[in-house]
Amino acid sequence: MNIKGTVIVTAKDTIIKAFGEERWKSFMAKLVAKDIFFSKMIISVTPVPVEKHIIFLEELAKEFFNNNKEVYKMFGAVAADRALSPGGYYHASMFTKDIKQFVDSALPKLWATYNDGGAVKARIENNVIYFNITGFTIKNVNYEKMLMSYYKQAIKIFGKKSVATMVRSITMGNDDILFTYELKDS
Repeated sequence: MNIKGTVIVTAKDTIIKAFGEERWKSFMAKLVAKDIFFSKMIISVTPVPVEKHIIFLEELAKEFFNNNKEVYKMFGAVAADRALSPGGYYHASMFTKDIKQFVDSALPKLWATYNDGGAVKARIENNVIYFNITGFTIKNVNYEKMLMSYYKQAIKIFGKKSVATMVRSITMGNDDILFTYELKDS
């Protein structure tokens, strides 16, 4: 399964703004020495194998965040902010004002926009959003936390606060991933 290069481009822009271009270049040189995949130019439409994206995120956490695994939640939230806020790649996903339409249509489309595998079903019931990912076989709890955080931030950008829970995951030994987002007063 591949994810769009947008994820790398977004991270690059964010890291350069926070730490400077020289630090980014140094990081990339070390990354290329570990994995030749990162020597090619990655643009927003470049297919990046999820396994390579995980390597990228792990090295990013080590280099810039003292290997703090909680930073994966921040990675998800920042990615959503960059993509879904005004001026972002996928801001048009936020145009609907109906929560049911947003959940039923926009959330699954966001998954399909980034990923060329797996499938998402999302529904809202009794003020809880159920976000189910099938066909995703990567076992990495930090990546799952990043995904959960991305969609929590998407819901926040839409205008709803929520409490996210990982109900099922590949890491837990399940065949799918299920996140719930209990909506709170905005």
